Amino acid sequence: KIGFVMKTLTNPFFIEMEKGARRAEKELGIELLVKTAAQETSIEQQIQIVEDLITAKVDAIVIAPGDSQRLIPVLKKAENAGIKLVNIDNRLDATAIKQAGIQAIPFVSVDNEKAAYASAKFILDHAAPGSEAAILEGIRSADNARQRMEGAKRAFTEGKAVKLVASESANWKIDEGYSVTKQIFGKHPDIKLLFAANDMMALGALKFLQETKRSQVKVAAYDALDEAVVEVKAGRLAVTVDQQAAEQGFQGVMLATRLLKGDSVPALILIDTRLITAGTGN
Repeated sequence: KIGFVMKTLTNPFFIEMEKGARRAEKELGIELLVKTAAQETSIEQQIQIVEDLITAKVDAIVIAPGDSQRLIPVLKKAENAGIKLVNIDNRLDATAIKQAGIQAIPFVSVDNEKAAYASAKFILDHAAPGSEAAILEGIRSADNARQRMEGAKRAFTEGKAVKLVASESANWKIDEGYSVTKQIFGKHPDIKLLFAANDMMALGALKFLQETKRSQVKVAAYDALDEAVVEVKAGRLAVTVDQQAAEQGFQGVMLATRLLKGDSVPALILIDTRLITAGTGN
């Protein structure tokens, strides 16, 4: 029995991740217990899910943690119970893992910094001199949110013609993407470039930009959700990043079964990413 713990199913990214995990379940003939919190910010609920899986005596837990540090004590409890651990999507804090006395946990994800840099650079390349830019960050205590912010920041601050005027968290959420974008543009009405660290926040931002007739603002995003790809095709979203959510789910479960067999596994598996633009034919 393998517990598969995700942040939420309100974000289609995790629906795709579950599909990959289910494919592994079918191929391997294992029992997969899929559990999700209500929202990506529901960290206490995720902790309780891990507690429940320990009680259920699962053999392994594959987890996409909502927070890079707060889940570590309960994961230590799981390890003490003999449960094998695999980390996917958002990386657990390596220093905190070491301090807790947990053995190194294999990690499956993408190079978030590199992919975010590429996404932000795509809208930067044709920016007019003096253009103002802003970033919508994810949950700041999540390592992947920090990596994506840093990637976008690197792209924007490298661009001599661009001035980064705001970087605020919208907690991965569509409604906060809307409200935070509104706040940012209230202070900086001349922004021409916006990077959102996930598609949900980007969709919220696009709603505000359409309502206020700011069609000249170029928006870059991350996740390649179906809704975002539609916006790319329509020309309202400039670019998004396909980080193969299903493949992350699949590889996470495969690693867990290898650990249960006693195999040595790689400490890190990085899945390829690609930019989705109007010119990629998607």
